Amino acid sequence: MTAAATWHSVRRIAALAWPVLIGQLAVVAFTTIDTLLLSHHSALDLAALAIGQVAYLTVFIGFMGMVLAIGPIVGQHFGARRLAQAGRQLHQTVWLTLGLSFVGSALLLVPGAFLGLFQIPLDVQDKAQTYLLMLAFSLPASLLFTAFRGFNSAISRPKAVMVLQVCGLALKVPLSALLIFGWPAAHVPSLGVAGAGLATCLCMWAQALAAGWLLRRDPHYQPFELWGRGLHRPDRAALLNQLKLGVPMGLSILIEVTGFAFMSLFIARLGTTALAGHQIAVNLVSMMFMLPLAVGSATSTLAAQRIGAQDGPDARRVAWHGVQLATALAAALGLAVYLGREQVVRWYTPDVAVAAACLPLLAWLPLFHLVDAAQTVATFALRAYRVATLPMFVFAGSLWGVGLGGGYVLAFDVWGLTPPALLGAPGYWVASTLGLLLAAAVLLTVLAAVLRGQPYGSVKPAA
Repeated sequence: MTAAATWHSVRRIAALAWPVLIGQLAVVAFTTIDTLLLSHHSALDLAALAIGQVAYLTVFIGFMGMVLAIGPIVGQHFGARRLAQAGRQLHQTVWLTLGLSFVGSALLLVPGAFLGLFQIPLDVQDKAQTYLLMLAFSLPASLLFTAFRGFNSAISRPKAVMVLQVCGLALKVPLSALLIFGWPAAHVPSLGVAGAGLATCLCMWAQALAAGWLLRRDPHYQPFELWGRGLHRPDRAALLNQLKLGVPMGLSILIEVTGFAFMSLFIARLGTTALAGHQIAVNLVSMMFMLPLAVGSATSTLAAQRIGAQDGPDARRVAWHGVQLATALAAALGLAVYLGREQVVRWYTPDVAVAAACLPLLAWLPLFHLVDAAQTVATFALRAYRVATLPMFVFAGSLWGVGLGGGYVLAFDVWGLTPPALLGAPGYWVASTLGLLLAAAVLLTVLAAVLRGQPYGSVKPAA
C-alpha cells in the first residue's frame, strides 16, 4: 500500500471519527462529571456510583450491541444506495429497542440478588439501588438514542449525533450539580448519587426526544422514507437478520465490559478507598478508550459501505489503515497520560488516600491502552464483514478467563505466589492488560485472514 493510499484512508476515517470522538467523550463525561462531583460529596456515594455503573452497564451494554448491529446492515444498504431499505431497518430496530427496554428496565428495578452475590456492604448497596432505580427509567431513552446513533453513523452523518450528545452534556452538568449537592435556597435537597441518576434520566429523555424531532424535520432523512406510512410493522426476517449479527455483537461487548467492570465488584471487598481509586482509574481509561472507539466506528462504517458498493479492495484498505491509525494514536496518548498521571489524578480527587490507591493502577496504562485500541478496531472491522461470533469466544477466553479469572488469583493471592505489588486492585489491572494483549493478537490474526479472503472472505452484502 502506498503512502498516498494510506493518507486517503486516514482522511476518510478522520472525517467520520472526530464527531464520534467528541460525541462519545460527551457520553463518558456523564459519568466523569458524576465521579468528580461525588468525589467531593462522599466516598460512600462514589463507591455506590461505581457499583451502580457496573450493574447498569451489565444490562445496557449487551442490549446496546444488539441495537448497534443496525450499523453494518444499514451501512451496506447505504453503500448500495438502497435507502428505503435502510430506513425500514431503522423501524425494525425501534421495535427491537422497545422489547429490550422492557426486559432491561425490569432487571434494573430488582438488582438486589445481583449485588448480593459480590458481598457489597449494605450501605453501598442501598445507595446503588436508588441510583439504579433512576437509570431503569432512562434505559428506554438510552437504547432509542443508540438506534439513532447507529443509523446516523452508518449513513456517514455522525455530526447530528455529536450535536445532541454535546447538548445533553451541557444539560447534565448543572443538573447533576444541583441534584447531588442540592440548593437549600430553592428547597432542592441534596440527593447524592441518586441525584446523579435522576440527572442522567432527564438528559437521556431530552436527547431521545430531540433525535425523534430531527428525524422528522430534517430533509436529509426524506430519501429513507422513515415517516410516510408510520412505523413499519415488525418484520420477522429483518429482526432475525439483525439479531443474528447483534446477539454475538452484544455478547462480545458485554463480555468485554463486564470482564473489566466486574473488577469493581470484587475490589469493593477491599473497602471504599480502594474502590474509589479504582473508579477514577476506570473513568480515565474509559475516556481514553473513546479515541480507538471513534476510529473503529468510522472504519467499520466505511468498510461496510464499500462492501455494499462491491468495492472489496477499498474495504480491505480502509480496515487495515484503521487499525494502523488507532494503534499509532493510542501509543502517543497512552504515553502522554502515563507521564502526567499524578497531575491527572489530582484533577479527579483531593483525597490523598484515594489518589494513592489510584496511582499504582496506572503503571501499565500505555500497554493497556495500546492493545485495547488494536483489538477494538480489529473487532469493528470484522463486524463490517459480519464476523461477530468468533470475537465473542475470543473475548470470553481472554477477558473473562485471563483478565477476570487471572485478576482474582493475583488480587487475592489464591495460590500464595502473588508479589506484594500486585495484591489487591493492581493484580486485576495487570491481568486485564494481559487479557487484552491476547485478544488483540488473536483478533488481528483473524482480521488478516478475513482481508486475505480466508476463511471468511466470501461475504454477502445485506439483502
